[in-house]
Amino acid sequence: MSEGSPHDPGPEAAGERGEAHAAAAREPLAVGRASVRIGTASWTDPTMTAPGVFYPPDAGSAEDRLVYYADQFPIVEVDATYYALPARRTGELWLERTPQDFTFDIKAHALMTGQPSELRRLPKDLREALPAELLDRKRVYARDLPNEIVDEIWARFLDGIEPLRSSGKLGAVFLQYPRWFFPTSESRDEIVKAMERLGDTPFAVELRHASWFNDKNRDRTLRFLTTYEIPFVMVDAPPGTKSSVPPMTVVTSPTLAVVRFHGRRTETWEKSGIPVVERFRYLYDSGELGEWVPRIREVAEQVPEIHVLMNNCYANYGTTNAREIADLLASEVPRLDS
Repeated sequence: MSEGSPHDPGPEAAGERGEAHAAAAREPLAVGRASVRIGTASWTDPTMTAPGVFYPPDAGSAEDRLVYYADQFPIVEVDATYYALPARRTGELWLERTPQDFTFDIKAHALMTGQPSELRRLPKDLREALPAELLDRKRVYARDLPNEIVDEIWARFLDGIEPLRSSGKLGAVFLQYPRWFFPTSESRDEIVKAMERLGDTPFAVELRHASWFNDKNRDRTLRFLTTYEIPFVMVDAPPGTKSSVPPMTVVTSPTLAVVRFHGRRTETWEKSGIPVVERFRYLYDSGELGEWVPRIREVAEQVPEIHVLMNNCYANYGTTNAREIADLLASEVPRLDS
């Protein structure tokens, strides 16, 4: 797929589409019994902050961009915390720069979900506390680290997001498990341990391998999530790979449902050695977004809050699709019993 194709038309064409629906997503939508917040999985990607793509010319600083974004959408997902532990001061600044009812969803750090982290991204004091045999590694996994270091990573993560949690601006921590996290007793135990570490911090789980939902495991997976009242992150993701999780309308928590849109760019979904943004360089058309309108309406009859997040954050593709799906939801004629 190349720029100029229907699903990759370039920022100018995508921007025109988005502006036509710009008002739709600015406030939470009342759908059924739910408040539906729609936004994107980033507000700082370099392809998004490039001149003329999404932000106005006078939004040149990090502060200006967040202020502008929060005027356009009521929610954002923070992905930077996957790569580096959050600092409490950063959370305090986010509070100052956003309206009172704005919501942040926070992606868990890589080491919290069995994924590798570059050693250089860890705080200096934690690196210096590591065993000598780890210091020459480029990347480490939590299983490689002393227990006290792992405990400290969780503690610092929770401390960093505390300003959001205590102010009521934290939506949920997203525990996004990798493709090699398979449906085993050990994996389910890992999720329970994560839940125990998070305590009263709200969270949701995204599973990234289709085997969790094959004929053998689907019922057990959903029963497990429902028993622990863990919100399951529904996804729209590239189809046709071994790991592809199908789009499902599933509610496993009485309080929250989440839908994340990753695009449908199958050819780059599992490809290595490419910029991450290339995996998500996909602009949905109205028909593809429309497939989710009845699904979201169905979910809205079961939970009080739904987060819909566009992770196709190449340039303005995510912001455009967020505005478009908001308009589709808002324009649907409410059911008489809603």
